[in-house]
Amino acid sequence: MIHTKKKKVNIITLGCSKNLVDSEILSGQLRQGPYEVVHEDEKDSDIIIINTCGFIHDAKEESIHTILEYVRLRQEGNIEKLIVTGCLSERYKQELPEEIPEVDAYFGNHHLKEILAYLKTDFKKELIGERLLATPSHYAYLKISEGCDRHCSFCAIPRIRGNHVSVPIEQLVAEARRLAAKGVKELILIAQDLTFYGLDIYGKRKLAELLRHLARVEGIEWIRLHYMYPAGFPEDVFDVIRDEPKICKYVDIPLQHIDEDILRSMKRGAGEKTTRRLLKKMKEKIPGIHIRTTFIVGYPGETEEKFQKLMDFVREMQFDRVGVFTYSHEEDTAAFRLKDDIPEYIKEERKKRLMELQKEISEQKNKAKIGKRMRVLIDARYGNEYIARTEFDSPEVDNEVHIITDSILSPGKFIDIEITGADAYTLWGKPV
Repeated sequence: MIHTKKKKVNIITLGCSKNLVDSEILSGQLRQGPYEVVHEDEKDSDIIIINTCGFIHDAKEESIHTILEYVRLRQEGNIEKLIVTGCLSERYKQELPEEIPEVDAYFGNHHLKEILAYLKTDFKKELIGERLLATPSHYAYLKISEGCDRHCSFCAIPRIRGNHVSVPIEQLVAEARRLAAKGVKELILIAQDLTFYGLDIYGKRKLAELLRHLARVEGIEWIRLHYMYPAGFPEDVFDVIRDEPKICKYVDIPLQHIDEDILRSMKRGAGEKTTRRLLKKMKEKIPGIHIRTTFIVGYPGETEEKFQKLMDFVREMQFDRVGVFTYSHEEDTAAFRLKDDIPEYIKEERKKRLMELQKEISEQKNKAKIGKRMRVLIDARYGNEYIARTEFDSPEVDNEVHIITDSILSPGKFIDIEITGADAYTLWGKPV
């Protein structure tokens, strides 16, 4: 019998975790055909697929730089085919082939079948939900919906990704079971907006019901919630987070600003009063909740006074985790018609000031944990040092826990530790 060597496909994923899931789904289909599939492999590959991000200026620049880097390798004869897919090629489907014709093929979002056909392999319906994980084997992202029906003025995602489409509960539960069978312990729920889940297919918001079903999946021990929009927040979710031990007491709720004029111009649908009421109720209903949020600084019309209001709000609310972005003036958005009137250096300076404030808050909160006992999930091992996370920390964006021990601990294992030290973004601990 003659064995034909499989061609090696290397998938490079840029941008958000939603893109990562798309790459994992693509890889799950490809590896059932005549292909060996890897994620982010630095070794030689026959075919490169770049899954791009086209959300804001910096992400677009990174995508273009990556494409050009592989164009050079393609021209040097180091790779056989170069394929570009994802948000950048969806957003600039006419311009990119003209600007970078050296790429063999461009595909936008939702073109899984077309990519497979181009690579001369079939889409297999029975493989829906099958993924080759790009994450460590003990955690995985679960994308519960695609697209977005919100129309925030600074965001082009609805134009790129389309309208909100929920994945049915039974399909998500089946996928969670498959992931658990592979050893996944932590599910990180993602979408453009988790809180919108279910409206399109069930006629009402069904996130709470979905969480109850997922919490019953054997083998899953942590369920984490990312990207929850403040307007129209389904408050029945509060009780589920509080009562279901598997659901991390952690929510990622991007607020973007607190000034009323800025929020109105951003078309966020939730002003200062609504935002404050939501945060107050969340903290009252869920003891021990840790809140991650993000803010945009330098949005058109953000005066120093409006920025100071944001600073005062962050100081008052004492958020557990904060990310800060500078405003990016993007075509195909409602805010593009506004004058981008804040110089870049002021945007960067405001970002620095807000992050320095949050660093002080984070350090105080972390130091208050010294001496406490916490359950952590081991993510990685480096000799006798282990990197772990608490339930209040999402991978790659939040705090890490460093543990030095002669005991052998496996990634994916939960252990109890005592916190022995802390700084703004790191905890140290020892097994107990």
